[in-house]
Amino acid sequence: MPKPSQRTSVKKVKVKVPSGTLKTYLRKKRNKPAVCGVCGKPLSGVPNLNALKMRTIAKTKKRPERPFGGNLCSSCMRNKIKRRLFESFS
Repeated sequence: MPKPSQRTSVKKVKVKVPSGTLKTYLRKKRNKPAVCGVCGKPLSGVPNLNALKMRTIAKTKKRPERPFGGNLCSSCMRNKIKRRLFESFS
């Protein structure tokens, strides 16, 4: 049985071993890609890593260097900036 802290990140998989018996292995779950907060489209420029590996890479490699980088996709970001510009002029 895994530690309580590991129960969410592992998945039990039954594998037939060469002796012919079924054995339960613990495998890491697959990571979901980061998605846009508005439209739900997967974000480009954001790596698809688990939290432990994300902690070790540099901050500039975690998200794109632009406004709302890592939260919104480029098209939603453009729309948001345009809306703010139009509001400020009217």
